[in-house]
Amino acid sequence: MTNNVETFSLNDTAWQGIVLTDSAAKHICQLVEKNPESQGLSLSIKPSGCTGYGYVIELAAGPSEDDLVYEHNGAKLFVALKAMPFIDGLVVDYVREGLNQMFKFNNPKAQNVCGCGESFGV
Repeated sequence: MTNNVETFSLNDTAWQGIVLTDSAAKHICQLVEKNPESQGLSLSIKPSGCTGYGYVIELAAGPSEDDLVYEHNGAKLFVALKAMPFIDGLVVDYVREGLNQMFKFNNPKAQNVCGCGESFGV
């Protein structure tokens, strides 16, 4: 009996990509303008919350060696390659809900999202 094992390479995969809305791009540009040592935002995921993974977004001086770079209207988003299987096709928006303003993530890969919106599962 022969076991057929397929290999998977993050570098050889054709990704759909990440989309930044106009609102998200504008906010990223404002953040970078206030923090001149930064070139954009870094986006990755980490094990978190009640459903599995949480988004990690922070200012970044530039992309890491294994980041994919997405740009829209002058805004740069550096995405960890290892996160792509979990977030490919993600739409990043920046919204105002009442007095709160925040990044919102519309992830087509998410099978479930926790009630507080802080984590997702695939």
